[in-house]
Amino acid sequence: MKRTLVALVAGLTLLTGCSSVETGTPKADSSLPSAKVTLSPVDGTKDVQVTTPVQVTVVDGKIESVALKSPEGADVKGTLTEDKSGWTTAEPLGYGKTYSYTGKAVGSDGKPVELKGSFTTVAPGSQTRATLWPSDNQTVGVAAPIMVKFEAPVQDKATVEKALKVTNSANVQGSWAWLTAQEVHYRPEKYWPANTTVKVEAKLYGVNYGGGAFGKADVTSDFTIGRNQVVKIDNPTHRLKVFRDGAQVADYPASFGKDADPELTTPNGTFVVMAKNDTFSFDNPRYGYTNVVKKWAVRFSNHGEFIHENNDNAANIGTNNTSHGCANLLEADAKAYYDSALVGDPVEVTGSITTLPAQFDWYDWQLSWEQWKGKSAIK
Repeated sequence: MKRTLVALVAGLTLLTGCSSVETGTPKADSSLPSAKVTLSPVDGTKDVQVTTPVQVTVVDGKIESVALKSPEGADVKGTLTEDKSGWTTAEPLGYGKTYSYTGKAVGSDGKPVELKGSFTTVAPGSQTRATLWPSDNQTVGVAAPIMVKFEAPVQDKATVEKALKVTNSANVQGSWAWLTAQEVHYRPEKYWPANTTVKVEAKLYGVNYGGGAFGKADVTSDFTIGRNQVVKIDNPTHRLKVFRDGAQVADYPASFGKDADPELTTPNGTFVVMAKNDTFSFDNPRYGYTNVVKKWAVRFSNHGEFIHENNDNAANIGTNNTSHGCANLLEADAKAYYDSALVGDPVEVTGSITTLPAQFDWYDWQLSWEQWKGKSAIK
């Protein structure tokens, strides 16, 4: 809603009188200033959105000065148009604050119009923080999803999703998918092209999440997709193969999960390297072991699957599948693979008696493209 300052003062100065013209047309009151000033938001407005620009516009005149101040007395940055007919804030406002503006415009007739008033911004019931991965300057594998996580559930997912923007040097299109009310991921239809640079802008400050919650801050990231490396595991062959740009670069003997046990087999699916640890302690009291430390551990599923060294199982590596779901390699091979791996690399598993349900993070590539797009909040 807008109104002109002229309207506020017209009642004080508006005069009408008889004209000598026979038609009786009233004369224009020359005592009124010619400048017509519009303020947005108008004086007294409440619950102003913090990202809505404050604007001053003048018709038949020019802005001489504008000052918008916070309750603490700090000036809010603004920009003046070249012809001095408009002024707009150049930074967001704070939540739950009363801002006051002062200034002056001068009409083409030389008469001044004073700018004066105040308004109050929206006060959230809560402010929700978000985090973004991959982080700035990180290099990740071609299956890496973009992940935005929220510290509390989001009610208005569509509004939040509209505030998320992804651009990349390969002009690859993708889609957001809500895995939970607190986590949304982005991936393209196929793996990212190698060496793509990606920029993510989550302009979340001021966004209404619903239920009285608003975004606490913007988050952004600029990262790079590395070389194309794909791990292929075929359970019956007892081999773990590594492909770089489509060409095989390694073929390691391995022992995978037990073939006949659906609880322990290495399950089918396309997984993603999630983390790397030079040593890792494995614990599974259900199967009778705790604090079993192995080297060169590369996690590829939160279900519990890793690629790691297990020289204690050397007799079965390359001939029998005897693990509890992990891919066991000899130490030298595990170290060589570990050194080549990036978080975000795809791991494709076939030949198992079990296909893992799409529920263990990161399960992004276990969904078809149509299933993935169906999890977007924007229809």
